[in-house]
Amino acid sequence: MIVMWLSISLIMAYLVGSIPFAFIYGKVFKKIDIRQHGSGNVGATNVLRVFGTKAGLIVLFLDIFKGFFPVCIMLMLIPLWSISIVGEGGYEWLPVLVGIFAILGHTFSMFLSFKGGKGVATSAGVFLALCPLNFLGAILFFMLVVFLTKYVSLGSILAIIALMISNFMFFDLNIYVKIFTLIMAIFIIYTHRTNIKRLLNGTENKISFKKKEKQ
Repeated sequence: MIVMWLSISLIMAYLVGSIPFAFIYGKVFKKIDIRQHGSGNVGATNVLRVFGTKAGLIVLFLDIFKGFFPVCIMLMLIPLWSISIVGEGGYEWLPVLVGIFAILGHTFSMFLSFKGGKGVATSAGVFLALCPLNFLGAILFFMLVVFLTKYVSLGSILAIIALMISNFMFFDLNIYVKIFTLIMAIFIIYTHRTNIKRLLNGTENKISFKKKEKQ
């Protein structure tokens, strides 16, 4: 029984995560492939850069939702069937695993030949569900860094590091969330390795908050 429920949950999380909202927005509203513009990345930052703030915020919200929704569903379902299926107290790892599959869906989307974005926004949705208070603190830190530097990549890297530190400092968080945060910090830093090189070389693109709706 647990194998069936776990398989369904992970497949659904991956499918939801795989929905390429940045690609869909470009095709539906602008009739272009976002992968051929800007940085070529299928994420909210590139949408903001190519189409403007409004479009970027829409895609950002949807990408966050892709991570938040599957984990929230799992968190709500666990109390209903945890005792009969996985045993009391033996389910803390399930929401984390569901979140991982949602992020993998975004990063390796089945709708884009198993390619996708860097997973920052979808990861944010997962953390919003797993550790909302610490996540909101990390978001405020992210906004401050981006506001001061105009570098989204730098804000993303520093925010996940700040979240990792704060999660390890909160003793009431389960160990699975803490380990997951550490893994995601390493993953996000790795996916931003080219951005880090550009930051060190002074060639990283800065973000501009302005309207760019007409193409």
